[in-house]
Parts: sequence; C-alpha cells; structure tokens
Amino acid sequence: MLKLKYPLYIALMGFFGKIKSALSKTSNKLDDGIKNIFTRTKLDDELLEELEDLLIISDMGVEVANEIVQELRDSKFDKDISPNEVKQFVADKITEILTPYAKPLKVGTHNPEIALVIGVNGSGKTTCIGKLANLLRMGGYKCLIAAADTFRAAAISQLEVWAKRARTSIYTDAEKTDPAAVAYKAIEQARNEQYEVLIIDTAGRLQNKSNLMAELSKINGVCKKFEADAPHHTILVLDATTGQNAVSQVEEFNKITNITGLIVTKLDGTAKGGVVVALAKKFGLPIYAIGVGEQIDDMQDFSASDFANSLVGL
Repeated sequence: MLKLKYPLYIALMGFFGKIKSALSKTSNKLDDGIKNIFTRTKLDDELLEELEDLLIISDMGVEVANEIVQELRDSKFDKDISPNEVKQFVADKITEILTPYAKPLKVGTHNPEIALVIGVNGSGKTTCIGKLANLLRMGGYKCLIAAADTFRAAAISQLEVWAKRARTSIYTDAEKTDPAAVAYKAIEQARNEQYEVLIIDTAGRLQNKSNLMAELSKINGVCKKFEADAPHHTILVLDATTGQNAVSQVEEFNKITNITGLIVTKLDGTAKGGVVVALAKKFGLPIYAIGVGEQIDDMQDFSASDFANSLVGL
C-alpha cells in the first residue's frame, strides 16, 4: 500500500470489485476464448497454439504469451486439463510476472516529496493527478498540485476542477507561462507552507520530442536547485485502451526522461488489459497504481494477484 501516515479505512473489497468489473472486457475475452479452445480434455499442440494466440490478442505481448504457454506445456502436456485449471494456471503465472513490479508509490522521506507526472495528451493524466492527490490526502498527507502544463488549452482549468474534487490545493499561473517557472514557484510555496507532497503536471506533446525534452530538463533543473535528488518520482501515465501503443510510449519517454514508475488508466474501457503484463515484463518498471473508473476514488495501489485473478475472470 501507499505508505500512509495513519491507517486508511476504505472499502477495499469494494475497490477489488471495481477491478473485476473494470477488467470485464478483457476477462470476458479470455474466459470465452479459453472455454471455446479447451473443448477436449487432453492438452495438445493445437490447444497450446490457440491459447498463445488468445493471450497475444489480449495485448500481453508475444514474450509473455510464449512464456505462459511453454510452462503450461512443460507441466501439463498430454494430460487432462479443464478450462478452469487453465485460467488458474494463467492467473498464477501472471501474478508471478507482476509481483516484482507491484510497488506502490512511497512518499514521506522528503519535504516536500516532488513527483513529476508525464504522459501524452489524452492519456488521462489530469484525472490521474486528481485521483492521486485524493489518495494522498486520504492517507494523511498535505498535498499541493502544480499546473505546469501551461500551453494546452483548458489544461489549467481542468486540473483546478480535479484539485477541488480531491480537496487539494493547487498552484496555477497564467497560460503560456514558462512551465519551469511554475514549478519553481510551486516548490517555494510547498516549502514555505509545509506541504508534504508536490505533484507537478507537465506537457504531453510527445510529437515534438525536442521541445518536450528541453521543457522537462528545465523542470528537472529547477527541482534540483532545491534538492539534489529531486524530482523524487517521475510517473508516466498510460492509457490502457491504446494497447501495445502504450509500450511504444514508454520507449519514447524513456529517451526523454528517467521514468521511475507507471500508472495505468482507463482499464474500465478496454479489452486490452493484458498490456499491463506486457509493460511489466518488457520494462521492469514499478506499477504504482491503476485507474478503474471516472470517479475520484477509482484509483488504488496495484496488486499483482488481484489484477491477475480479475484479468482471467477468477
């Protein structure tokens, strides 16, 4: 869990139900697919090939699909097996793959703890910041949001709406203001008013990488003026509905800045939930949290086993 200052009493079972509901498009595809494939009892090459194809079209990626199928072959080939046994095997393997990367965001060691939030426009970055701020507030942290995406029309006003929903303070400046200047003033405010966490929104113009690289470099430089190891977190927000395109986004942002972890959004709107497994396997980055809906409390720390079981419909 997110490192809380005091116990956070929330309806976790209710959230786990949301995970299951959010992943229903993916789990229905996998569940129906497995039932359709495993119509005979013995595991053979044809069944394994069909299972691998099913995992690939669920956006788990070729490497993950091949690994799961190979292990299933090694343990169960030419043996009787039921669809539920296959689902359990797949869920257990996905849990094994994801567990090393289920590392919730840890805050509380710096004053303030500075987190840059990056991601392409449309990834759900603004709503993600609001939900993250809400989660931190509920955990007992005094949190400030900095609206440093000053070039996108309506970015500041949208973030103000989400800050209000999260009952969290926000620092804003005029549109077209230098984002690094916004970051600098926000850090000053956070230090002077003893905010414990500062979340800095950034631009998402990945199509112009040179400009974005320069902008993020300036913001990083500003952070380091206050503390040498700041920013302490650089969080990439990914839209699950983009499927394998999320993989290419990590690759591109990795060229621009040092990503410390991922938050995956919009899992409730896609049958491509398997991309989370592909991301973990390929990049080995922590998955801090997932978003499973549009409400302010529809974000929670990432749990490998809950995700895996929900993904296959268990």
